[in-house]
Amino acid sequence: MRRLPARYGVAGSGPGWQASAMSSKAPGAPGTSWLGEPIDARPLFRPELEALLGTLRGLRPADWRAPALPRWSVHDVAVHLLGDCYGRLGQAPDGYRRVFAPGGTLEAFIHRTNQEWVDLHAEDSPASLVDALEAAGTRLARHFAATDPQAPALGVSWAGVDPAPGWLDTAREFTEHWTHRQQIRHALGRGTDPEPRALSTVLDTFMRALPHTLRHTPAPEGTQIEVSVEGPAGGTWTVTAGAAVTAGTDGTDGWSPAAPPDGRPAASVRLTAETAWRLCTRGIDPATALARAGIRGERRLAEAVCEIVSIVH
Repeated sequence: MRRLPARYGVAGSGPGWQASAMSSKAPGAPGTSWLGEPIDARPLFRPELEALLGTLRGLRPADWRAPALPRWSVHDVAVHLLGDCYGRLGQAPDGYRRVFAPGGTLEAFIHRTNQEWVDLHAEDSPASLVDALEAAGTRLARHFAATDPQAPALGVSWAGVDPAPGWLDTAREFTEHWTHRQQIRHALGRGTDPEPRALSTVLDTFMRALPHTLRHTPAPEGTQIEVSVEGPAGGTWTVTAGAAVTAGTDGTDGWSPAAPPDGRPAASVRLTAETAWRLCTRGIDPATALARAGIRGERRLAEAVCEIVSIVH
């Protein structure tokens, strides 16, 4: 489904969807071929941690108080990242336990417990926080390095799969750390880190939400939509409508990865890398992304693509 820039190899030779679209099942994850070819984000956790620590160690006291999100400062985002590390390592420092309220939604649970954790560590000193992030982040990198990418893992709600194959769970976790680091950078007046290997992995992971995003978008069987992201970290992703889409029913034969079309797709959406990742994380809304996008073909399909969200929102 994905065509990579030349610097990453010829079409279909690297991480992406095109190769898996030729098979009825993704390796190690029966029934999830619509997720595409596996992504290996495991080697990226250590350099991502080093980039984060390098940023945090250079901060002035006022920088830690800079607003990074509507309710969180740079300090709060760093605390949240520490909580993410502990959660994936199965640790609960300070006796803190996340309790799912009966009748609550996954989104409400995540937002509530994230805020509880941040509030609990509001007075942590920057020095102690950086030290804790280095220790926990190092253990987390080792943890993911040892995971089996084919084994069932935590569900990924925005991709519509539970359990998810291990590679998608791992890649999703990497995008969490990368995204929060960018939010810290933006709070400090810096741009998005353009390092292409990490950004390419993030974009490829985020685009795995396309089939789930389009699940209620009707189209004749065989209809293809192409999404292109510009730049050295970008690529092209193509999805095609299956019989379930045409019939307007739920089922496994919905939108799925496809090889690049021989002719012109029914809709084509072209985005910059900045617009794409910020749309997927709701740093910008769909209307803003549409206004920035290059669109050819059926606008309703392009509008449906721009509803993509690759976080718990």
